[in-house]
Amino acid sequence: MLTLPVEKRTDTSATATALRHAGSIPAVVYGAHHNATPIAVSAAAFGKVLREAGEATIVSLTGLGAALPTLIHEIDADPLTSRPRHVDFFAVTKGEKVQVAIPLAFEGESAAVEAGANLIKVLHEVEVKADPMNLPHAILVDISALKEVHDQIHAKDLVLPGGVELITPPEEVVALAQEVIEEKEEVAPADISSVQVEKKGKEEAAPEEAAS
Repeated sequence: MLTLPVEKRTDTSATATALRHAGSIPAVVYGAHHNATPIAVSAAAFGKVLREAGEATIVSLTGLGAALPTLIHEIDADPLTSRPRHVDFFAVTKGEKVQVAIPLAFEGESAAVEAGANLIKVLHEVEVKADPMNLPHAILVDISALKEVHDQIHAKDLVLPGGVELITPPEEVVALAQEVIEEKEEVAPADISSVQVEKKGKEEAAPEEAAS
């Protein structure tokens, strides 16, 4: 389990901008059995945990007394820099199921794709429900099932770890092999107006040539 040191924000009057200038991110942790608590977390430490855990892995917060298992519930990112401006942590309780989105990891080789078809990834995550301690970091999608063009992989085809329940509709398409449609090059019609003018000019000049 990943751990992340945090500090309780006792001075809530401190502005978020001041915290960010100091290298921290303002955050809050809450849950069904945990009152909302304002905290601050090191931006560098949080970035490292986010890269390793994502939003579907238990992160144990330290610095608030007993270690507190949480999920990264929501991240407010700066639209220009994509850096986190605020983070919500959801405190979980062992034995109480939670519903979260788990990212999909595509693996294997598809005969249809090898033959020239396009691999279309329709979904990049699926909703599941499970004990937070049993949540997988990612769910694998074996694209070798795509043998022919138009073959599809549905949510119900995914292999889930024990104790993990699929919430995404089972018939939802996860990936498919799509035929490559070649675009026909449109050829512009030839401009024959100049030919007609030249021909007309020659016809008009003929009587003068005959007179000479």
